[in-house]
Amino acid sequence: MDWRRDRIAAAHRGENPTVLAELAGGFAVIGDVQFLPGYCVLLGKDPRASSLADMPRAARVQFLADADLLATAVERACRSSDPAFRRVNLEVLGNTDPLVHAHVWPRYAWEPPSLVTRPVWLYDADRWHDPANALGARHDVLRERITSELLVLADGDAVVITSAP
Repeated sequence: MDWRRDRIAAAHRGENPTVLAELAGGFAVIGDVQFLPGYCVLLGKDPRASSLADMPRAARVQFLADADLLATAVERACRSSDPAFRRVNLEVLGNTDPLVHAHVWPRYAWEPPSLVTRPVWLYDADRWHDPANALGARHDVLRERITSELLVLADGDAVVITSAP
């Protein structure tokens, strides 16, 4: 079975190649698409939870705390990788995928002027599906930086899952 069909179960099995680390509240993964380098997602651990409200409060608070850790790791890694880095946007949506997840979007000064201050969802669909923006070996250094920052921030609480993109 393709790991993309059930990303959370694949992460639990150690078969999701995008996993950076397993945290107490979720799996930190690097995004399949990298038109904004460093894009990551925190996947909730319970595939039955389709919204934050489906989670017990303690699990919900842990998930949000881990989303903060991932966002901070992405910010640190991207700031050190690209002088045009501006900020990180953190979004917990759920309009498309029926699973608890948080998007961590790095934003850059080199983005098109019409989009730099707008939500990433306004980017043309071609950006999302262009093979040139797909996660690949050229993202390995940034991926390693994000993972390293995440592990420092988690202070050893993270369990690294070793897999190649």
